[in-house]
Amino acid sequence: MAPLHFLLPILSLGSTAFARHDAFQAKCTSFVDTINLPNVHVNFASYIPGGTNLSLADNPPSCNTASQSVSADICRIAMAVKTSNSSEITLEAWFPREYTGRFLSTGNGGLSGCIQYYDLAYTSGLGFATVGANNGHNGTSGEPFYQHPEVLEDFAYRSIHTGVLIGKKLTKQFYEEGFDKSYYLGCSTGGRQGFKSIQKYPNDFDGVVAGAPAFNFINLLSWSAHFYPITGSPTSDSYLSPAMWKVAHEEILRQCDGIDGARDGIIEDPSLCNPVVETIICKPGMPSTTCLSGAQAKTVREVLSPLYGVNGTLLYPRMQPGSELLAAPIMYNGQPFAYSQDWFRYVVYNDPNWDGTQFNVHDTAVSLKQNPYNIQTWDADLSSFQNAGGKVLTYHGLQDQLISSENSKLYYARVAEAMDMPPAQLDDFYRFFQISGMGHCGGGDGAYGIGNGLETYSGKSPESNVLMAMVQWVEKGIAPETVRGAKFANSAGSSVQYSRQHCRYPRRNVFKGPGNYTDEAAWQCV
Repeated sequence: MAPLHFLLPILSLGSTAFARHDAFQAKCTSFVDTINLPNVHVNFASYIPGGTNLSLADNPPSCNTASQSVSADICRIAMAVKTSNSSEITLEAWFPREYTGRFLSTGNGGLSGCIQYYDLAYTSGLGFATVGANNGHNGTSGEPFYQHPEVLEDFAYRSIHTGVLIGKKLTKQFYEEGFDKSYYLGCSTGGRQGFKSIQKYPNDFDGVVAGAPAFNFINLLSWSAHFYPITGSPTSDSYLSPAMWKVAHEEILRQCDGIDGARDGIIEDPSLCNPVVETIICKPGMPSTTCLSGAQAKTVREVLSPLYGVNGTLLYPRMQPGSELLAAPIMYNGQPFAYSQDWFRYVVYNDPNWDGTQFNVHDTAVSLKQNPYNIQTWDADLSSFQNAGGKVLTYHGLQDQLISSENSKLYYARVAEAMDMPPAQLDDFYRFFQISGMGHCGGGDGAYGIGNGLETYSGKSPESNVLMAMVQWVEKGIAPETVRGAKFANSAGSSVQYSRQHCRYPRRNVFKGPGNYTDEAAWQCV
């Protein structure tokens, strides 16, 4: 047995760590009694040890998250915050014991009123004091918007901003040191919320990571709605089954995969891909399982075309080629797209019986004219955010099946034009990365593991993690030149088959060799 004088320092260290741990727990459970903010009702504050699989029994079933794995010791605070006389948000703050002095707000998805607990767990596990809200309603349906403009206003912008104001106050109250920098992380609707914050509240965040943004929001929902009139129902001559979309996808790859110099099953830059779909119209005697009818070829061509309004104005760019297999069961499934149908029912026409199968181009004009609370999120002058010293890193998967990456390029062009800046100047505060082989916010056939969440995590180095790249940009002035993605064997946590450095727009990736396409050094941004 070791002499006592050797053991005493070890015992002392252990008791100090325990006391610190215990002090954090005690502070957490008593914190509820110290919160006294207008319009805030605290439901509970509870200590959650790392390694817990947290039950979320009260989470709305449609949010599809009954539990959440929590990796780090946190203090979880749940609140109801009034936003008007007839609306409120459900807000949670997750404060980690191993705190880095950074505040962060998460976002939402779809039309949903779902707190994204996976993002709370992810960012608090990285040491951020994190908040997330339900966007002013519960569940994934748009029905709560029906004849309830205050709920719609929460969804458009107010939920995120309110959560930030309350969250920052609580962070300063909980941690003696307060916070040094403020960050945002969101994708899809969360990406739109990030840009809405940049446009409307330029001082809310020092750094914003906004993926696959659902900005141009009104026209996005019209674009999503317009696929049904193109495909028709599953009994229509114009409809393609998932198997037939696979036939179309393989022909598109045959024509476009090699444009970047490597045949790897991924279209590295879909903007260069303009497939001639009539090449796979069936010849006499061909089995219909390996080719398309003329009506089906027309469907593919129209799906890969932009949406124009009644006066010929571009409303939304085309779906990028290469996303067919991911999009087929969601966007081209012979049914009206659920979010679009909800929007037109509960917001545009205030008619719960409105039928999405009747959608036509005239509906796009009615919807766009309304633009409640400027939910379009399409303002292109970001000078207030730039002048505030803010940084934005946006990314978009080039296999995105729900929001076309072409729309992010269109917005980039609009910002450059509105601010009269070439890319070299925009780079000072606004950088856009195209992630080849990435679906909507994750998944896909390529190196999509860029650390924008738990499902894409491949380490916390700034080169491989977009959130930590933003931290390095804000705090050290080192801007990301590329974003490294991991190609997982199965999913995050499985072996990495290869990595690829994704380029900063308007650069694109070209395979130069030598060696295999799995070698990231064989690729070059041009």
